[in-house]
Amino acid sequence: MDFRFSPEQETFLKEVEAFLDANDDIDVFDVTRENMAQIVDTPKRRAFMAKLGEKGWLGITWPKEFGGQEGDGVYEYLLNEQLAGRGGPQIGKGVGIIGKTIIAHGSDFLKQEFLPKILKNEVEFAVGYSEPNAGSDAASMQLKATRDGEGWVLNGQKTWTTSAHFAEWYWVGARTDPEAAKHHGITLFLVPLDHPGITINKIWTMGDERTNEVYFENVFVPDAYVVGELNHGFQYISEALDLERFTMFTYSPVAQRLDLLVDYVKESTRDGEPLKEDVLVRNQVAELATEAEVARLLGLNFVYKSSKGGSPPTCEAAEYKLFTTELSKRLANASMDIAGAGGQLRVKTKDAPMEGRAESTYRYTVIDTIGGGSSEIQKNILARRKLGLPKNF
Repeated sequence: MDFRFSPEQETFLKEVEAFLDANDDIDVFDVTRENMAQIVDTPKRRAFMAKLGEKGWLGITWPKEFGGQEGDGVYEYLLNEQLAGRGGPQIGKGVGIIGKTIIAHGSDFLKQEFLPKILKNEVEFAVGYSEPNAGSDAASMQLKATRDGEGWVLNGQKTWTTSAHFAEWYWVGARTDPEAAKHHGITLFLVPLDHPGITINKIWTMGDERTNEVYFENVFVPDAYVVGELNHGFQYISEALDLERFTMFTYSPVAQRLDLLVDYVKESTRDGEPLKEDVLVRNQVAELATEAEVARLLGLNFVYKSSKGGSPPTCEAAEYKLFTTELSKRLANASMDIAGAGGQLRVKTKDAPMEGRAESTYRYTVIDTIGGGSSEIQKNILARRKLGLPKNF
């Protein structure tokens, strides 16, 4: 496999960099938000993403018949990594999870209703899989959908729904056949979040970001807003999670924080001695740098395998998500250790080591190992699907 970018891809990368330079704005880009930057909503950020849509970059890999450019996945990768590296909003849920699933499985009505809006960044989505008793195990969801005339009535609760407080539409899974095995009987719906039967309560994470619990009370959803076939929702969710595990947990912030740590080690002293001369520190940084290169190549491998067509490669998505988010956590731990007591100062404290990034990433990175399926779930996927181990081993 050749991991080098082609001249055309290098040209695109330079075009993206120039565009971001021209649109640089502290209200849009903030690297200290880590990977959570993509779920922050402000008018300026929406306007910026609309500019990406005008350039045709939001649907760069979509089929031309739906307004896309049918570009290789590497172009989407390059765009998303550049956005993430600057702490900006990313293409995320609308283009990837919702858009690509609707293209693959949605009705003509859903395609006409949502795809043009996604390409123009005129709509925001929240994703509802997790429940109080169904966290990373989405197949255990129990939100109840009961048949009612030409639609369904939803009752129950979702939790950990990031973006529900500002999104317009809810991409939500519900159980339409309670008698079926847990991996069957689930259906995907699109529900407006301003429905009077929906209540949204905020939850604050240890990373200082808001997520939500969402309650459904007799929420009617017409048949037109059912995604794909009834009782096939878990299959669609699994495909979408493969995309989420790659696009929502980008490599660039890890590389950026590693560079920050390396610069700190180069310039700082401890007890009058340069940190860069400390053998333990040097070994720790060298190990992190090696693992960062592994994470980068795992990401490129996912892009390469995805370019072969068909569903997103599940094992490659799990490998990348598991390794990269756990590395991100190890990097945060190392930054705290090497910075010493000053590393506990809050982010953007001017005189703190690395301006407080160590402390904030220490909290943020724990969230990354849970979202999109916890590290334990990724290990189970790899154990069963790649190593061929039995389910109960």
